[in-house]
Amino acid sequence: SDTGGGHRSAAEAIVEALEECCPGAFACELVEVFRKYAPRPLDRMPDLYPSMTRLPAAWGVGYRVSNGRRRVRALERTLWPYVRRAARRLVAERRPDLYVSVHPLLNHPVLRALGSERPPFMTVVTDLVTAHSFWYAPGVDECLVPTEAARERALQTGLEADRVHVVGLPVSRAYCGPDVDPAEARRKLGWPLEVPMVLLVGGGEGMGPLFPTARALARSGASLGLAVVAGRNQALREHLEAVAWEVPTHIYGFERRLPLMMQAASILVTKAGPGTMTEAMNAGLPMVLYSRLPGQEEGNVTFAETQGVGIWAPGPRRTVEAVAGLLSDEARLSQMQQRCRQIAKPEAARLIAERIARRVGVQVASEP
Repeated sequence: SDTGGGHRSAAEAIVEALEECCPGAFACELVEVFRKYAPRPLDRMPDLYPSMTRLPAAWGVGYRVSNGRRRVRALERTLWPYVRRAARRLVAERRPDLYVSVHPLLNHPVLRALGSERPPFMTVVTDLVTAHSFWYAPGVDECLVPTEAARERALQTGLEADRVHVVGLPVSRAYCGPDVDPAEARRKLGWPLEVPMVLLVGGGEGMGPLFPTARALARSGASLGLAVVAGRNQALREHLEAVAWEVPTHIYGFERRLPLMMQAASILVTKAGPGTMTEAMNAGLPMVLYSRLPGQEEGNVTFAETQGVGIWAPGPRRTVEAVAGLLSDEARLSQMQQRCRQIAKPEAARLIAERIARRVGVQVASEP
């Protein structure tokens, strides 16, 4: 699904790992279920998602009133007549040897539409800690989660322990090494070498208070450069490009060179999205988190702080203070870089690919 870039990125990382560990053995198809199958107005979810996340209070209420095993079951029963035709059309038109879901809203209806005589169905949870109960559908063959905290939530919803496995959150191998010399990475990107570079990312849709945060950093008087990634948010990109910046600043739209940028940067400033955070940890890049979605991303903030890989600093003023503090404390910045690499799970995508292969009896190639 394109309701946020993290679901598609996770799916693409799994496909990449499958081709690496089982060359030519799989024909993988990524299906954007909302656009292709969902009834109205759910078919507009990918387009509406950025606007929905700009109402965090309403988002938080929706998360809390729908979360919990009993509430999810009640909602699933209530919504089934509405989505039944779409779910049945999906399973009639797509007949794979195995399903892998990377979106919480797909698990219950697709499993119900498939019935008891079905191919294996696996869920890959892409929320780090406070994952919604919709992720955990009874009857799933395997539920692969990124952290122990996510596993505990799965067990609390009633999933059997032998079906829930901690593997990490899958990201592209490009984020997972080998390490690139930061100076060389900056030269490739055309970034200055004489100042530390702060990378600002708002996810694929350029969400969060990216513009005021970038302006506050540029006006702070700190010795730094900025690289600001607006993603698919063209209006934001144009707004950023119209500014006469006080420090060396590079503005980007949707970027395929983000792995190289993370190798080149000193600090990442971003919202507490699980995909971007996981990519940063694999790249060894400390984080300053300036916003979060209530509910599903609250646990990500706690995770980053308790693990020593990020600082929670909502609002431009606190973000500037956190960035300046890290840039003035080389020892702490280095310690956070080390912690990122210690807790990262760069093998996550391959572990998932190996489990998929075993499910359908495909031989796994030796790791390169």
